[in-house]
Amino acid sequence: MKKLLLLALAGWGILSCTTQKTTTMNDAPVAWKHDTNIYEVNVRQYSQEGTFRAFEKEMPRLKNMGVKTLWFMPVTPISQKVKKGSLGSQYAASDYTAINPEFGTMEDFKHMVDEAHKLGFKVIIDWVANHTGWDHVWTVSHPEYYLHDEDGKFHIASGMEDIIELDYANPEMRTAMIDAMKFWVRETNIDGFRCDLASWVEVNFWEQARPEVEKIKPLFFIGEFDELDNPDYGKVFDASYSWTWMHKTADYYKNDLPLSELKDLLQKYSAIGDHSMRAWFTTNHDENTWNGTEYEKYGVIAKPLAVFSATWNGIPLLYSGQELPNMKRLEFFEKDVIEWTGNNQMADFYQTLLNLKSSNPALRGGDPNGITYFLTSSADDKIMAYLRKNGKDEVLVVLNMSKSAVDFNLNEAHLAGKFKNVFDKTSRDFSDDRSFKMEAGGYAVYEK
Repeated sequence: MKKLLLLALAGWGILSCTTQKTTTMNDAPVAWKHDTNIYEVNVRQYSQEGTFRAFEKEMPRLKNMGVKTLWFMPVTPISQKVKKGSLGSQYAASDYTAINPEFGTMEDFKHMVDEAHKLGFKVIIDWVANHTGWDHVWTVSHPEYYLHDEDGKFHIASGMEDIIELDYANPEMRTAMIDAMKFWVRETNIDGFRCDLASWVEVNFWEQARPEVEKIKPLFFIGEFDELDNPDYGKVFDASYSWTWMHKTADYYKNDLPLSELKDLLQKYSAIGDHSMRAWFTTNHDENTWNGTEYEKYGVIAKPLAVFSATWNGIPLLYSGQELPNMKRLEFFEKDVIEWTGNNQMADFYQTLLNLKSSNPALRGGDPNGITYFLTSSADDKIMAYLRKNGKDEVLVVLNMSKSAVDFNLNEAHLAGKFKNVFDKTSRDFSDDRSFKMEAGGYAVYEK
């Protein structure tokens, strides 16, 4: 099927881009991926207990907020040799088929997955295939699985002295890695993987691994790579990261770049097509710790960017505590619990967006029947407005991407008829009046 993407950009007129859908490895029957969202769970920092059992208590709240897929940061035990801080990095595994005792037991994890499934969640786990910690069981049982320097020592991953890299030229190591992935699907019934640093691993490994692991059940694969830079990986993964967008939006806010640069970048992402999807986010475990919270990076446009992440073509990705909102950088190698107050001020905001994303066909990610229009306005240097359509369903999104209040009009014949504001529930007929008054950081989302 063909996907028609119409981009009406200020000064550009209407551009059309038609891409032919091709059969790729990510065409597995995981239909829920098009309507899902992903909530990243940092078990260590989620509660004082920092356990699976403690997190279980939060799942009904997250279900009510509209969360569909729970992504758990690595659940494997952490290497103690050359570890960072007092607790070490969760991305430095010592065993691919065991549970980090910091979080509980294997039975605790299985119980949590079962309870999550009963609540309607899908569960994916972080998979760290590029490297292990220094005392991983393979360093003793199979040292030939690793890359070695000329002096015979294990090869340290670039810029990260607590981890050592695996040798993907070794077919036995590849088989062992695939068997480890199968273990989690077979034994715990997870629904997929978030693949850490996916583009640091040869794409042909993922091409080999996915069909093998999916002999057990169809799965969802999201890879940590940007398809603009690594197009071949998009043929394997259901979704990928929008790193370029994330960095560009931060530069846009901090350095007062022209809004046209963001629109141009979105055109490039859209030109990739819908054989895979992009995950849009304003923060995650790396960004929060090393580069700051979304409010440090984006200031007044943090909320408009959150609205964008949930309404543009793709999948929204949230991080633990964004519903608070969490205003602090969480430590990575130490215990540093999210400061829950009992008053999650952003929960209703996210509930509205996530429920709209999962229920309105116009917002289905990667749907070849979907159409996205950029709308022009009288303030194109400050306002990003777009209309998403799928059959009779339409969603209008208007975002003030500037640091000041703006009065403006939308100038598009595409926009007509009665819509309802999903946040304040007011109705509006855009056939005659397309004027707006929007404060700094303002946003509006309407459905027809």
